[in-house]
Amino acid sequence: MSSVVEKFGSLVFDDVAMKERLPKDTYKALQKTIKEGRHLDLSVANIVANAMKDWAIEKGATHYTHWFQPLTGITAEKHDSFISPVDNGKVIMEFSGKELIQGEPDASSFPSGGLRATFEARGYTAWDATSYAFIKDGVLCIPTAFCSYSGHALDQKTPLLRSMEAISRQALRVVKLFGNDDVKTIRTTVGPEQEYFLVDKKLFDQRKDLIYTGRTLFGSHPPKGQELDDHYFGTIKPRVAAFMKDLNDELWKLGVLAKTEHNEVAPAQHELAPIFSTTNIAADHNQLTMEIMQKIASKHGLVCLLHEKPFAGVNGSGKHNNWSISTDTGINLLEPGETPYENAQFLLFLCAIIKAVDEYQDLLRISVASAGNDHRLGANEAPPAIVSMFLGSELSEILEAIENDNQYDTKEKELLRIGVHTLPKFPKDTTDRNRTSPFAFTGNKFEFRALGSAASISCVNTVLNTSVAEELRQFADQLENSSDFEKDLHDLIRKTIHEHKRIIFNGNGYDSSWVAEAEKRGLLNLKTTPDALPYLLKDKNVELFTSHKVFSKEELEARYEVLMEKYCKTINIEALTMLDMVHKDILPAMSKYSDTLAKSYTDKKAVCPDIDCSYEKEYLKNLSTLMGAATVQTKRLEDDLLEAKGIEDFTELGNFCKSNIIADMNALRISVDGMETIASAEDWPYPSYGELLFGVR
Repeated sequence: MSSVVEKFGSLVFDDVAMKERLPKDTYKALQKTIKEGRHLDLSVANIVANAMKDWAIEKGATHYTHWFQPLTGITAEKHDSFISPVDNGKVIMEFSGKELIQGEPDASSFPSGGLRATFEARGYTAWDATSYAFIKDGVLCIPTAFCSYSGHALDQKTPLLRSMEAISRQALRVVKLFGNDDVKTIRTTVGPEQEYFLVDKKLFDQRKDLIYTGRTLFGSHPPKGQELDDHYFGTIKPRVAAFMKDLNDELWKLGVLAKTEHNEVAPAQHELAPIFSTTNIAADHNQLTMEIMQKIASKHGLVCLLHEKPFAGVNGSGKHNNWSISTDTGINLLEPGETPYENAQFLLFLCAIIKAVDEYQDLLRISVASAGNDHRLGANEAPPAIVSMFLGSELSEILEAIENDNQYDTKEKELLRIGVHTLPKFPKDTTDRNRTSPFAFTGNKFEFRALGSAASISCVNTVLNTSVAEELRQFADQLENSSDFEKDLHDLIRKTIHEHKRIIFNGNGYDSSWVAEAEKRGLLNLKTTPDALPYLLKDKNVELFTSHKVFSKEELEARYEVLMEKYCKTINIEALTMLDMVHKDILPAMSKYSDTLAKSYTDKKAVCPDIDCSYEKEYLKNLSTLMGAATVQTKRLEDDLLEAKGIEDFTELGNFCKSNIIADMNALRISVDGMETIASAEDWPYPSYGELLFGVR
C-alpha cells in the first residue's frame, strides 16, 4: 500500500498535477484566475480541460460532472461521459473548455424560493477554479457555483464566494492603513470539526424514524447513557477504528486534510477534525466528508447519523466552525503580534468582529437555524440560542483598560494607548476554553459552536464574512482620511468596545441566569427557527447583503421561503412518521401484549382464584392507560396536521408547527416511551436506545 504522502491528493487535479500537465503559459494564466479572480480565456480553458480529461481517464474516470451545492443542504451532480462519436461508428474521448467552465443541469426541481417558475427548467453551473477538481466513484467532479437563467444564486457556494470577495476588499483597505502594501489578497480560512453517530445498519433498518427522518422519534432512556463520561476520548472500538481508517484513506485521496479523530461524549458518537483550508475549499471538503462518511459506514455494516439530535436525552452533534482571516503574505490577522503596530492592527480587526457579532447576532442565529438544530441549542450540550462572544480574561481585561484609559498590569505599568509605536506586546492568554460559548476566541481564531452537524458551513461563513466586511468598511471610511491616525484609531477602538461590549460574555452559557442577564443586555433569544427566520428580511440585514453584493433582495426573500418551507416540511414528515409507527406497529404490538397480560391474569385466576396477579393487573392497567392517551394524542396530531394543510403562508405555517404540531408530537412521545418501559423486549417492535447506542462493538 502506498504511503500517506503518496496517497494524499492522488485523486485531485491539484497544483502538482497542473504543473506536470499544463504548458507554462497556460499554468500561469490559470493561476491568475485562481489567485486574482481574472477571467479565463476560452483558448486557455480548452487546454486545461484536455489535460484534466487525460489525467482523469488515466485514473479510471469515464464521466465528468459539475458538482454543486443547491439549497437542499446536500450536493448534486449530473454525469456526462467523455465519449464523442466519429464518422466510422467509433467514439473518441473529448472534454472542451466550454464544458469545463459552464454546465446546464435541469434546475426545475431544486428549491428556489420563487426565483423561478416550475416550468423554467434552465440553470447554469460555473466552474469555481479556486477549488480543485477531483475524482469520486470514477467520475471527474468539477466544483461549481449554480445560478438560474436570470443570474440569481440557487446554491450555497455563490453567496459564499461573493462574501469572500467582500471581506477581502474591505480588509485590504484596513491593512493598507498599517503599511502592508505588499498584501494583494485576504482570505478567510475555516476548520470545521464534524460530529456524528455510528449505529449498526441492521438495527437502523428496523427503525422507520431513523430511515425517514434521521432521528429517533420515540425511545426510552437506557439504564446507562453518557453519565459516566467513559466514552469521551475512550478507546476506539474495532469496527469504528476500521471505519475511521478507511474514511481517512478516502478523504486523503481527495485532498481533505483529515487530522484528528476521537470518541465524543455520547455512546456511539465520534468526531473528525480537519486542518484549516480556504473557506470555499473547506465548504467543499466538509460536504465531501459527510458524503464519504455515509458511504464508508455502509461498507462496514454501519450507518452514519448526521442529524443534530438523533437520540433524546444524550449529547447531540454539532459542527464547530473555526474561522480566521489571513493575508496572502502569511499573516494571521487574529493573532496578536510581536510589534506595537501588529497589535494595533489585531485590535482593530478584533473590534470589527465584536461589532459584527453584536449588530448581526440575528443573522448568526439564522445561519444555524433548522428543525434539527432547534432540539440541540441550549440543551446543556451546545451553546444557547443566545449569541454571545467569549474572549477570555486576559483579552477582556485589556479591552476594559483601553475603554477606560486605565493602566493594565504589564511590566511597564503603562496606559494601553493605541498606536503604531506605543501599544505593548500582549501577554499570552492563559484562560481555559469555554465550550458553552457560541462564539469563542481561541488564540488566533474564533470557534462558532452553534452550527448543526448536518448543515453546510457555507451559510454561516457567508454571514461572518459579510458582517465583518461591513464593519471593516466603516472603519476604513473613518480612518483613511484621518489627519491624526493614531488618535483616531485609539478613539475608534475605545468607542467600539464601549458600544458593543454587551456581546462579550465569559461565563457559563448553560446557566439559567445567563438568559435573564442576556435579556437585560438587550441580546436576542431566538429559541426556534420560526422565531429567527423573519429577521433575515429586516432592513438592516437586507442593506448589509445588498450593499456588498452578496445577496440581492430577491435572493434573500427566496432563501427565507426555502428555509421556512424546509422547516415546515421537516416537521410534517416527522409527524407523519410518528403516526405511521404508532398506527401500524406500536399500538398493534401493545394490543397483543395487553392480550398476553390479560390471558395470563385470567388463566392464573381460573387455576387459583386467590393467587396474587399484581404484575399482570398493574401492567395491564398502566399499559391500557398509556394506549388510551396515545390514541387521543394521535387524533389531536392528525387534526392539527389536517389544519396545517389549509395554511398557505409559510410564516404562519411555521409558527403553527412550532406551537401545535411539535407540542402534539412531544405529548405522543411521552405516552409511547412510557409503553416501552412496560413492554417486554420481545414484544416491543423496534430496537431500543440501549441496542442502538451500544450495539457497535
